[in-house]
Amino acid sequence: MQTDAEHLLELIAFTKPYETPFGARIVDSATGTVLLQVVNQVAENNDPTAHAELLAVRLACQQRQSPSLAGFTLYSTCEPCPMCMGSLLWAELDRVVFGATIADAARHYAQIYIPAQEVAQRSDFQTIVEGPLLQAECYTLFPKP
Repeated sequence: MQTDAEHLLELIAFTKPYETPFGARIVDSATGTVLLQVVNQVAENNDPTAHAELLAVRLACQQRQSPSLAGFTLYSTCEPCPMCMGSLLWAELDRVVFGATIADAARHYAQIYIPAQEVAQRSDFQTIVEGPLLQAECYTLFPKP
């Protein structure tokens, strides 16, 4: 089974060709099998909620025909914003693993400064939040100044 770092490195490679630093991957926590991976589509869809994590949850739940993603882990190239983290909790994911931080993203895009870990801690859900992991590698996806 792949490590968290290996999943993130593959997600970085998947995200790199797109004009966004934000990618997400959902993996079966027990087997490591990749269910899907997507990138942010805010600009393409003219939809401010089309963050990679939200798209991943929507698609995975539709694919599984279930509102629950218990038994799955989400990998994200960047720490989920509060909107995304809320959806990840509602989806009952086992774990969320992220690379770059909200502070990293804030160097390039407006942000809401509430860490994913804090959102999780203030909830009734048991989702584990881990990161930053491979922060520097994920940060290379952001536009150069």
